[in-house]
This record gives sequence, structure tokens and C-alpha cells, in this order.
Amino acid sequence: MQQPASLARTFTRREAIAGTVAAGLSATLGFEAVACVSANRSQQEKAVKITCIIRYQIDPFQRDAFQTYAETWGRVIPRCGGELVGYFLPLEGTNDVAWGLIAFKSLAAYEAYRARLRTDPEARANFAMAQAKRLILREERNFVEVVDGTYWVPSTFAGKA
Repeated sequence: MQQPASLARTFTRREAIAGTVAAGLSATLGFEAVACVSANRSQQEKAVKITCIIRYQIDPFQRDAFQTYAETWGRVIPRCGGELVGYFLPLEGTNDVAWGLIAFKSLAAYEAYRARLRTDPEARANFAMAQAKRLILREERNFVEVVDGTYWVPSTFAGKA
């Protein structure tokens, strides 16, 4: 069956990879993080509507510096209004790609967050450090929306691991 022309769309390799990685990270985080999340968290999760997925191409020889950069965002992002899902460093395979995932209630909430980042002293210092060390070679941002009923769903697997 052929799709109507208005629905047909080809995806670039990069878009396909980003979608696959986002799905994989969501599944991994959802299964592992649910066990340590408080009851209040479920209400916050329902409010999350979009996630910003940041793909970083990093200098693989500055992995430790990028880790420090990411750890700093662990303090700054929540303070400025973002829901930090996490930062991820390369482990196996490609050694120069890292990811950051930040959730928001809306694009307007994201824009307000970005405005707060521009005035936050620790955020400004973190950006300056990354530029001075040239540890980020390239950065891409994609925004995805949460599919209802699929966010933070715990495993129901009862078998042996």
C-alpha cells in the first residue's frame, strides 16, 4: 500500500540514528531509573512534553574534561528549569560522540530556560571552559516529544536475566 504524498518522507541517516539512540536511551533510563524515583516524580513525568537531545562530537582525548563539563550541567540545568535526563559518554564503539538529554514541559519552557542559562554565572563559566579547551567539536540539538504511555515505563520481565 502506497502512502499519500503528504505522509511520505525520507529520513537522513543522522535522523535515523538519533531516533534509534533516543529510543534506546529512553528504554535504558526508564528501566533502571524507575526503581530509584520518588512517588512525586510520576506527576512531574506526566508534565514533560518534549526532550532536547544534544549530540556532541567531542575530542576523544578530552573525555575527562567533557565529563567535568557534563557534571557541571548536572547542577546548572535543574537550577535553570530543565529536567535533566542525563549526560552520556562513549563507552564502546564510536569514541567521539556524547549525548545530553534534557526534558521540558514545552518549547516556551525551553526558551525561558535558555534565557536563564545566559545569565547564570556557573553556566557561562562552563561554556567558556568548553570553548577554551575546544573539547566540543560539533553540537546538534533535536527536539522529540513524549508518546503518552511510554515514558518511564518499568520492566515487567519476571524471568531470569
